[in-house]
Amino acid sequence: MMSFREKVYEITKMIPRGKVATYGQIARLAGKPKASRAVGYFMKTNKLIPIVPCHRVVAADGSLTGYSAFEGIKTKKRMLIAEGVRFKNNKVDLATSYW
Repeated sequence: MMSFREKVYEITKMIPRGKVATYGQIARLAGKPKASRAVGYFMKTNKLIPIVPCHRVVAADGSLTGYSAFEGIKTKKRMLIAEGVRFKNNKVDLATSYW
């Protein structure tokens, strides 16, 4: 039986290049719809980079939050842009980049 953390990481691995998911979306898909903060914590403590692409998980409004690698949010944004994620007003354009 997989732990909630393991489920979260397995789902996150499925997010394709050029797309993002939200913390809440991942929580729902993993079976705990109210656990978006736990998903955020799992992304923050992810030791399986780049196998688990935590940079592809964003806030519900498309904001970039909580990326701790390298230069933080700047790095997260650069990585997403390089993968083809579109931005609008400094947030991910969820209309085009939502998984």
